[in-house]
Amino acid sequence: MIEAYLLIQNEMGAGSKVAEEVRTIPGVLLLHPVTGPYDLVARVEASELDALSKLVDEVQLVRGVTRTMTCPVVKL
Repeated sequence: MIEAYLLIQNEMGAGSKVAEEVRTIPGVLLLHPVTGPYDLVARVEASELDALSKLVDEVQLVRGVTRTMTCPVVKL
């Protein structure tokens, strides 16, 4: 299982709508609004890297999302 944090920027004023839709995407475990350069942080998981990529693609297609950054969790 691959876990990652997905940092999401959205259009001004679109945070609630974006959060509402992103929460419904399978693989999104948690979603928090934050302050700073990103508007939302999602904790996501997928079975493999390709599935994670598809999940990120799905988030990027949400109306109002302008940019994402994926931060996979590594095991030290």
